[in-house]
Formats: sequence, C-alpha cells, structure tokens
Amino acid sequence: MIAVNILKILTLKAEGMMFRVFILLIGFGLAVSGGVSLIMYLNLLTTGMNYQEYFSFISTRVECYLLIVGMIFIAASVYTPKNQKHQ
Repeated sequence: MIAVNILKILTLKAEGMMFRVFILLIGFGLAVSGGVSLIMYLNLLTTGMNYQEYFSFISTRVECYLLIVGMIFIAASVYTPKNQKHQ
C-alpha cells in the first residue's frame, strides 16, 4: 500500500505519460522475475515436498515477492488518475 501511495505522489508530480509507461515496464519486469522464480521453485514438489512446505519455503524467499511488487507497480501505473490541470 505504501508503494501505491509513493507512486501516486510521483505520478502526480511527473508530467506526461512516459513516467507511467516507465513504471509499467519496471513492474512488468519485476512480475516476470517473480513469476519465473515461483515456477522454478515448483521443481521442489518433485523432490517430495508437499504444498504446505512449498508455500512455507517460498514465503522466505525474497525473489518470490517480486511478483507481488510488480503487480502493484502495474496496477498503480494503470489505475492512478491522470494529473489534470484546471485553468
């Protein structure tokens, strides 16, 4: 939630759509990295881990949180309102 508030402040201060596109691309890259990590760690299920141990393991890995952070960045860049100047 803090990241969304920071992005709202930065988006309101930045002029134009390029900043929002930049945040969208950064979020997409983070989401892809986190998703690939989660898929990579699915191989642990073939070694005999059950789902509870798998979710416990990935909750301790920092790179698995990149998926969530990336999705927050994407949502913030898409759904924050434009800065409209009233004249």
